[in-house]
Amino acid sequence: MIIEQLYTGCLAEAAYYIESNGEAVIIDPLRETKPYMDLAKRNKAVIKYILETHFHADFVSGHIDLARESGATIVYGPTAVPAFKAHIATDGEVLQLGAVTIKILHTPGHTMESCCFLLIDEKGKDHALFSGDTLFIGDVGRPDLAVKSDLSREDLAGFLYDSIQNKIMPLSDDVILYPGHGAGSACGKNMSQETVSTLGIQKKLNYAIRPKLTRAQFIQEVTEGLVEPPQYFLKDASLNKNGYLPIVTVIANGTKELNVQEFLAVWETEKALVIDTRSKDIFPKAFIPGSVFIGIDDKFAPWAGALITDLQQPILIIADEGREEEVVIRLSRVGYDHTLGFLKGGISAWINAGFETDSIDEVSAKEYESYYNSNPAFFHLMDTRKESEYNAQHIVGAENFPLDFINRNLGMIKKDTTYFFHCAGGYRSMIVCSILKSRGFDNIVNITGGFNALCKTTLPVTEYSAPKTAL
Repeated sequence: MIIEQLYTGCLAEAAYYIESNGEAVIIDPLRETKPYMDLAKRNKAVIKYILETHFHADFVSGHIDLARESGATIVYGPTAVPAFKAHIATDGEVLQLGAVTIKILHTPGHTMESCCFLLIDEKGKDHALFSGDTLFIGDVGRPDLAVKSDLSREDLAGFLYDSIQNKIMPLSDDVILYPGHGAGSACGKNMSQETVSTLGIQKKLNYAIRPKLTRAQFIQEVTEGLVEPPQYFLKDASLNKNGYLPIVTVIANGTKELNVQEFLAVWETEKALVIDTRSKDIFPKAFIPGSVFIGIDDKFAPWAGALITDLQQPILIIADEGREEEVVIRLSRVGYDHTLGFLKGGISAWINAGFETDSIDEVSAKEYESYYNSNPAFFHLMDTRKESEYNAQHIVGAENFPLDFINRNLGMIKKDTTYFFHCAGGYRSMIVCSILKSRGFDNIVNITGGFNALCKTTLPVTEYSAPKTAL
């Protein structure tokens, strides 16, 4: 028996490959099929099943394309109603995989179709639980992401409590726990950095399944501090339920080479959004006026999903040479399938064609400190971190201007006032500055190094209080 976790840090998402006697299953695959097909080919195995723990909200799964390419059967738990061919398993149903079996445990709560997969080894012993978004390491799934549900989050939390108590808690402590996400995912609020645990450890350490926790206490604690989920979540859940463009088509369209004139023509006729995915250190020095920075080397896909409100939005990309396909794939993972190509030669081609570039002013934390000390009332400081981060600790006098909700908070910014922006390390504040620049705000300055650097100056910082809301 082989178990392999395929963890993607950008989305804090775990897919799984399980194999026995030449037969394999894939659990919760990402959009691109190649890693899973290559793994099965390498091991000379046939993918028999694609197991989906639920209709995912935070990413578009690759189940449809992978089934088409491999011939495998897509499996959902009870109550799922997908718009494509799939096997809807019954609670307790057992699937044979080589010499092992996989038992479906219906665990509604995160969503109503949510289920876990219990792997039973060759000797008939419960070996591992693939818990999807029902149970995480240190947390449980948030109960407010169901697609078109008439149930309240308190109702769903109650179902989740029952599922955990009746289906998971009775399992042996030595059962290995393989969750669907780790720290950084917005599908929970208290997830560990670890990606593998045991049920025994979780029964001791996980606040949501501690002994003697009542149903009422569970509902209160699980729903407390939940912030509004990213706007793309329910849209992605709908794609997972109803279908999407084939990934080969998305990649072919998105990786078209465009010279400067072709790039400009597509930009104008399609009213495309230009995303510059280069480094946050390089972008501010010279970029195409009107483009927006979302760097590929950080939480690229989640931030694209949080900020681009229309999944049908045509997109053009600026990328480092050789990374264009990576950008297209990572956008597709969160449902953006309408990338129309990239600028061949990048920013150099733009400059060589005689077109102007824009830039963003930057200062170090030390430089800002000296400005602040000379006239604190003049130098408006905007903290672009999440509200929970800001509430935990911030520079005295800073205003919270979270990147998550920039579209609704633009009224806070005046065009005739100079603002200094920071986040934790400089990535999010650069996104904010680029968005503001694209909308005609010129009096903006980014602080390099962000809050981490500002804390090393003499600027006053509020006392630390542990955040109580989901990040």
